[in-house]
Amino acid sequence: MPADEAVAKTVGDRVKLFTTRCVLLELKALGQSYSGAFEAASQLFTARCDHEKRKSAEACILDVIGESNPEHFFVATQDTNLRKQLQQIPGVPLIFGLRNALFMEQPSDVQRQFVKSLEEKRMHVSEVERDLLKKKTKYVVEAEKTNEDEDLEDQNLDTLVLKKKKKNIPSNLKDRPQFKRNKAKGPNPLSCLKKKVKPSPHPVSEKKKDDDSVAQKRTRKRKRSRKAKAPTETVMS
Repeated sequence: MPADEAVAKTVGDRVKLFTTRCVLLELKALGQSYSGAFEAASQLFTARCDHEKRKSAEACILDVIGESNPEHFFVATQDTNLRKQLQQIPGVPLIFGLRNALFMEQPSDVQRQFVKSLEEKRMHVSEVERDLLKKKTKYVVEAEKTNEDEDLEDQNLDTLVLKKKKKNIPSNLKDRPQFKRNKAKGPNPLSCLKKKVKPSPHPVSEKKKDDDSVAQKRTRKRKRSRKAKAPTETVMS
């Protein structure tokens, strides 16, 4: 299995493998017997160590990790002495090989204590945070007090205006009962109905109406005078 896949399986995530220039130079100096290790290490990314002269692999790795491991490296090594030194530095996970398998080393007591102190520090308020909290609390209290004073002034002003209005009311009107005026209401929708047409007091019968209409249609005929016919002459033989 390739080295990157084996390490990724151990840590449970994708990884990028690094080495240093000093480590490469040390492997190369060991000769032909370490040529395979040199070739494999040459395929890795090179972490910057800034050493002008070559240091031992152990010293170079310790310098790269420093006092707090700022780059958050996992260190994989079979060097027992190097692992013991790295266990004294907080935040440095260690990987080692045993029987063709890779394992994560348990955190040391120093590393556990460091994590515990960080948790306690997060729970406690620092001096700077305490000062900021005091200033914020003071500002909030002063703002609330100002609002209360403004509300009291407004209340006193309303009371003063009310007293002044009562003072201006004539004494003879104070004891009079106050009647509520009825506002003009809209017309009652029931009163807006159309008026019904009243029947005529002397209804004309249908028969009379018909007689009148027939009488109007009748025209007056003019009588002609008849003349007396002349007597017929009879001839007797």
